[in-house]
Amino acid sequence: MTPSEATMRAVQVQQYGDPEVMKVVDLPPPVPGPGELVVDVAVADVIFLDALLRGGGGEGWGMSTPYVGGGAVAGTVAAVGVGVDPARIGERVVARSGTQGAYAERVAVADVLAVALPDEVGDEEAAALSRDGVTALRLLDVTRVGAGDRVLVNAATGGCGALVVQAALERGATVVGAARGERKLALVRELGAEAVDYSLPGWTEKVVAALGGQPPTVLLDGAGGTPGQEAFTVLADGGRLVAYGAAGGFLEPDEREVRRRGLQVDGIAGVQLADEDIRALTVQALEMLRGGRWSPVIRQRYPLDAAADAHRGLEERTAIGKTLLVVAPLVPEVNNR
Repeated sequence: MTPSEATMRAVQVQQYGDPEVMKVVDLPPPVPGPGELVVDVAVADVIFLDALLRGGGGEGWGMSTPYVGGGAVAGTVAAVGVGVDPARIGERVVARSGTQGAYAERVAVADVLAVALPDEVGDEEAAALSRDGVTALRLLDVTRVGAGDRVLVNAATGGCGALVVQAALERGATVVGAARGERKLALVRELGAEAVDYSLPGWTEKVVAALGGQPPTVLLDGAGGTPGQEAFTVLADGGRLVAYGAAGGFLEPDEREVRRRGLQVDGIAGVQLADEDIRALTVQALEMLRGGRWSPVIRQRYPLDAAADAHRGLEERTAIGKTLLVVAPLVPEVNNR
């Protein structure tokens, strides 16, 4: 796409509802405002939040339809606005656009949220770390995970969960990853953690057994619903919990029990960050990738036209690892599971 072209292809959420409400349309490309730049998108990140917003959650966030889905990309800077260094044009970046705008051939983002990519980091890897990598690092910081901790990761094979498992192990924790079905459990083991199926009766007892007969000191719950509630019951007194996902419904611990057991409990608000903090954690996530300390697990790639299939895989829990939308030719990956 060149600056002279009058339209771009984008996936528009035309109304709230099922994945089929997303349609590929032609739209005017964005123009960068002050402090912004425009990115030619190579890859757009896809996370469960995108599906949650599309299904109606966006209304509670003050969003209105129609809107272009997605919130993060990897690509090349095509134009800059007032106050942005013109030398950034042509720079490869990973960038955040908020809660919308990323499922498109071009997207406008704040300059501060566009982090330059080293040559050895591929587009897919960068996009896969754009939100999940930042969230994973924030989760571990909030819960102060370190050597000696016993960590239970619920939904351990999602894009974020797989990174959380790797990062917790890298910090010296003992980790159990909970997921559903042998295909996902095999990935947990591949990542180096003990694996337990949270769809089976008595699964929390197996978690404790895998942790040497002791309860987890940290619960990082990306599942919500029944698995999240069951995991909460075995968290050690004085333990730390962040419920960051809600594929099965929100985990809402009883406040009286939280106080009685001396727990530290945070929800998704606990991992919300200012722009400068997002940038700093993005840089850290990329450094960990370059240092071989973790790697995103990328298993689903879709073109823009199949964005509905990408969302459906997340909602039906058939996806494993990371899901991406491939928009343009890619810079090759250097370390892709």
